[in-house]
Amino acid sequence: MIIVLSGPGGVGKGTVVKRLLARDDDITLSRSWTTRPQRPGETDDAYHFVDRATFEAHLHSGGFIETNQLADCYYGTPLPKDLGDQDSDLLLEIEVNGGRQVRDVDPEVLLVFIDAPSLSEQRARLRARGDEEEHVELRVEIGAAERIEAETLGYERVINDDLERCVDEIERLINMHRNDGRVG
Repeated sequence: MIIVLSGPGGVGKGTVVKRLLARDDDITLSRSWTTRPQRPGETDDAYHFVDRATFEAHLHSGGFIETNQLADCYYGTPLPKDLGDQDSDLLLEIEVNGGRQVRDVDPEVLLVFIDAPSLSEQRARLRARGDEEEHVELRVEIGAAERIEAETLGYERVINDDLERCVDEIERLINMHRNDGRVG
């Protein structure tokens, strides 16, 4: 099973992913490629950081299940067959547009949209992680469009106002999907 976890910047997707992985040994996290620079304090394994030429060569060879662009930076998820353990469920932490691309390939994908409790909380979280003000406002603007697209695509929406409750809800959705292929 493929699980897509999306949401605007600053809603805590990375923290939620860490908790899910710690709780469930049957989930493997896909490591996306990006051309963006590594953030201060960001671990080397957060992404596969590459230059634009390397990314484009992999893209043209059909090496991604989905790709996206934010500003001048590219992001891409390697094909599931290239990601290791085929016995585990695969978790993709990607943009909503990427979720659409994955759903086009695998209609049985579980789409989960994590959101902040408010725009002011989203802004505060983005600033706390060190984003510059222009980037904060860009992420908030992109988030508004992502919310609309996620609803159109049928994403399950989970508010990250309490981390443990949020992770519990996502875990419940995953288990429902595993048991009968449906959620909701």
